[in-house]
Amino acid sequence: QEQVMESGGGVVQAGESLRLSCTASGLTFDDYTSGWFRQAPGKEREGVSCINSRGAITYSADSVKGRFTISRDDSKNTLYLQMNDLKPEDTAMYYCASAVYDRCSGDDVYAYWGQGTQVTVSS
Repeated sequence: QEQVMESGGGVVQAGESLRLSCTASGLTFDDYTSGWFRQAPGKEREGVSCINSRGAITYSADSVKGRFTISRDDSKNTLYLQMNDLKPEDTAMYYCASAVYDRCSGDDVYAYWGQGTQVTVSS
């Protein structure tokens, strides 16, 4: 059974860093695109960043460019999101997702989602 699971969230102060991790079972991240998403209370889920099967970053939201970096360790089958210079507006539940196509966006691209890890940034 395919599963992904996030970890690494927490409560930090503005300007600090966190690294989120996402491990997978029953699937391999480097088969297709994988990505990070987030959803803040009262807001729609938004894409943060995604990485394709070849390890190329194919999308980063304007709000995180220069601060967040997606990466993947294929030897560990683990996806990461390094988040630097965190801001209160980054507070959200962060989700990892694995796609069934090698593209970042589109209907029904992402088939496997984790339960999320909470990131809270205080000012």
